Amino acid sequence: MAAEDHSLSTPLLSSDQPHVIVTVQDGPDLPQPQTDPRPLFQSGDENRRNPYAFIGGHDEFEVPGSSTIDPFLNHTPNVEGFYECLKILICLPIAVVRLVLFGLCLTVGYLTTRLALCGWKDRQNPMPKWRCRLMWVTRFCGRAILFSFGYHWIKRKGKPAPREIAPIVVSNHVSYIDPIFFFYELFPTIVSADTHDSMPFVGTIIRAMQVIYVDRFSKSSRKHAVNEIKRKASCNRFPRVLLFPEGTTSNGRVLLSFQIGAFIPGYPVQPVVVRYPYVHFDQSWGNITLAMLMFRMFTQFHNFMEVEYLPLVYPNENRKENAVHFSQRTGRAIASALNVAQTAHSYGDFMLLAKAAELKQENPSLYMVELGWVQSSLHLSAVEAVEFLEIFLSMNPDPSGLVEFRDFLRALRLKPCGFSEKMFDFIDVQKMGKITFKQFLLGSAHILKQPLFRSACDVAFGECAINGNNHILKQELQDAVSLSIPSLNTEEIHGLFSLFDVDNDDRVSRDDFTSCLRRHPLLIGLFAPKLLHIGQSIADQNLVEEVM
Repeated sequence: MAAEDHSLSTPLLSSDQPHVIVTVQDGPDLPQPQTDPRPLFQSGDENRRNPYAFIGGHDEFEVPGSSTIDPFLNHTPNVEGFYECLKILICLPIAVVRLVLFGLCLTVGYLTTRLALCGWKDRQNPMPKWRCRLMWVTRFCGRAILFSFGYHWIKRKGKPAPREIAPIVVSNHVSYIDPIFFFYELFPTIVSADTHDSMPFVGTIIRAMQVIYVDRFSKSSRKHAVNEIKRKASCNRFPRVLLFPEGTTSNGRVLLSFQIGAFIPGYPVQPVVVRYPYVHFDQSWGNITLAMLMFRMFTQFHNFMEVEYLPLVYPNENRKENAVHFSQRTGRAIASALNVAQTAHSYGDFMLLAKAAELKQENPSLYMVELGWVQSSLHLSAVEAVEFLEIFLSMNPDPSGLVEFRDFLRALRLKPCGFSEKMFDFIDVQKMGKITFKQFLLGSAHILKQPLFRSACDVAFGECAINGNNHILKQELQDAVSLSIPSLNTEEIHGLFSLFDVDNDDRVSRDDFTSCLRRHPLLIGLFAPKLLHIGQSIADQNLVEEVM
């Protein structure tokens, strides 16, 4: 089941903002645009209750309900029960033998791969056949490694389609066992994070697979990876291309949202489903360390694995289909075969989970927000989401993940007043008197991604930096925000100023000012009265000019 296609659509400019009037005339003359003389930031009734209306922010932005699913939860992270303890004791001698077999196979495979790569300079072209034949030794070593982990037999259903028909294979991703199996079974070209290149043994072996590296946080790297997928998928001399479009491992009980890199080239795709049936030991690589997961695998009598090759999914030929729709159809096919739901969680949610765990939160899973939907709707990056989480966690949420008004103000260096109440009320869409991280994230992103946000930052800085030195001093900041928060004492203005003074040089440069507002976009509301006052002055001046 595909994730719902939510939308946080907002107009480019509100009805109170400047717009272009086009007069349609009969005859050959071209229409002449007329620009509305009203100022960029307009005052109105909505500004009295919504401190962000002046840049187009809506106080009824969409906040979907939070999911209770934790797609990264390993359900047996610890050894529990008499049976498991007894089994581990019995299997300990076997585990030693398995560990030796694992080390031997890894060493032989690594040395063979080094030999296959030795002297090969032209790695942009397909690997020569004699080198591929030599890699069969490493592939058999890969199968022996699976055997050492307890996968003595692997149940298969269906067959891989010929490479000429389906040059791209996509699979769900549950464990580090998945790529080892596909390495042995298909010897594909894989798409992998660039950080894997430096991993001992692994980096060498995946280089022999003519890996396509990608930095998931770099737009140019992602674009290059898509071009490489197209190039290698289009040439039958290359192996088929394997991708895990979820981008990370899950516990197999749901399917994460798909990244679209595999579907942009528009080639037929063969979906593959990997299952790990279990009773006592969950083999998924979630909130469990690699060392513990390997130990548990070594101390099982047998680990079950099933691989099912599904029918090919073709891009629609009768209409132009974009990569998103293609990925959604493929995701539905895999989710249906697994009999699970597809959620909007993504790798970004794992980053949020890890950050919350790092900062010692009692229940880190509370801070997952199904970031796949947030990224597609608001174009917010995972790195930005993690930065917002750090700010939210500095507000000292309670064990339920809720933040109260006073802690919200403390983190933003504000004091209780009419403006700060409006700011909190803007985020508190459920009017509970407390806010969740999801509300804070979506509210902040809603403001940050407004088309007028950058302009508002530039104009606000210009109105504050009245000394002509292109920086803001403490008194100037106090004067600028006094319309929003009057009567700030010395300690209060010092706290707010220190938030803007990013480099701690006792003055706020333009970069400091913009950086602070990008990190705390809700603070742009501090300058709303001043910007609206400027806008009204411009409007009055235009009116006088028109009358005269």
